[in-house]
Amino acid sequence: MLLKELRKHGKLAAKRHPMFEKNKFGKFFLYFMKLFWAGYFIFIGILLGLGLAEGSPTMEPYHILNKGIFIILIIDFLLRFAFQKTPTQEIKPYLLLPVKKNKLLNFLLLKSGADTYNAFWLFMIVPFAFITVLKFFGITGVITYCLGIYLLMVLNNFWYLMCRTLVNEKTIFVLIPILFYSLLGVAEFTLGNPISTFTMNLGELFIKGNLLGFIGVLIVILGLVWINRYIMIKNLYAELARTEDTKVKHVSEYKFLERYGEVGEYFRLELKLLFRNKRSKSMFRLSCFLIIMLTAMLFTPSYEGPFGKSFVGIYNFAILGIMMLTQVMSFEGNYLDGLMSRKESIFNLLRAKYYFYSFAVIVPFILMIPVIVMGKISLLMAVSYSFFTTGFIYFIILQLAVYNNKTTPLNESLAGRQSTGTGFQSLVSLMAFGVPMLVINFLRIAFGETTSLWILLVIGMGLTFTSHLWIRNIYKRFMTRRYKNMEGFRDTK
Repeated sequence: MLLKELRKHGKLAAKRHPMFEKNKFGKFFLYFMKLFWAGYFIFIGILLGLGLAEGSPTMEPYHILNKGIFIILIIDFLLRFAFQKTPTQEIKPYLLLPVKKNKLLNFLLLKSGADTYNAFWLFMIVPFAFITVLKFFGITGVITYCLGIYLLMVLNNFWYLMCRTLVNEKTIFVLIPILFYSLLGVAEFTLGNPISTFTMNLGELFIKGNLLGFIGVLIVILGLVWINRYIMIKNLYAELARTEDTKVKHVSEYKFLERYGEVGEYFRLELKLLFRNKRSKSMFRLSCFLIIMLTAMLFTPSYEGPFGKSFVGIYNFAILGIMMLTQVMSFEGNYLDGLMSRKESIFNLLRAKYYFYSFAVIVPFILMIPVIVMGKISLLMAVSYSFFTTGFIYFIILQLAVYNNKTTPLNESLAGRQSTGTGFQSLVSLMAFGVPMLVINFLRIAFGETTSLWILLVIGMGLTFTSHLWIRNIYKRFMTRRYKNMEGFRDTK
């Protein structure tokens, strides 16, 4: 009954949110994009079912896919950082009632496990199973196989939740997933493929409906749930206590930025926003972690094909902007009234943000130098993707500065309000993630590898070197909507 009431309260809170009526148009397009990606996954599932059968006649297609399940789980783990937010529950009102905090956390974990994102990969697995599994094991084999894959995604959800919660608190915990996946990679490629053999046998158990496979996965899920519960309890008490830290260990003034005038001041403000506030600092840490993970993936044989190199290469440059710039003006909503008191301060703020994240692509470029030297990707590809990010992708994302009108808390995470976001924000995030790969693959098919990279470079450089023009356009459109946006920021503080 308590879980049912909490779910009801969450729905009512979302409907009573000041942004609920204003987000309907954006949510329509968000649902449209979800349907698009669902159709895309169905197409991939059919293509895999037919293609693997022709490409490997000596091996069943579901065995091949099962051998690569761990790669799908790694991709799913990385995608969750960009698209899945950690669950939140407004706990303070319930502290006045005879409700145990442990039960509130149980609801939080249950909500995370039941997230529809966990079932999204089934759009690919179900058609694949009907093509490859149905003829040997019937409809029962299809159902048990899909159920087993779904449980693996739920397991991946709690593994991601544990890693993200820990990394949000201390950067050092980023070593946990890095070491884990590094050990998996070393074992796979040096010890005779034990990981892919294990996942192939596990998939076989799922297809045959063997309870041993399901029980093993459920035990791991329960173990991760217990670990997440323990971590969240500790973080929750610390967050509710909110002890003020009066000892300042080190203050960075970034005085070298003073020579750049107001743009330098906002550049300094961006640095302080990232390194002094819990929410933005944790997002920045996660972005850096994803850059490291994506760079490491280029060293593996699994990403030597054109699609794999393009996927990892472009998002290695773009992931920081996709995660941070989608919140453009939302963090500033906490103090926007002060920013609006100065003429054209928003224009210089947007310029400073753009310059900061444009300079930030140098970091993944440096990390990719060994990959370039090894010949896994070309120098032209790295340069093209970096300029395509600072030009085309940032051009798309920064349009959100006009439409974002919801304040993002600077420090609350677990005990904060449920984040409703904006439909348009989610739509632009999906566009920033999906459109680059569509453009890259279309150009490669139409013009070939080298010519397509030159076209991407020209597009990126053109938008990068004319950034002051389209940022000025964004600023003017923001000023046209400024009172509507300021009302939204005040309502959601």
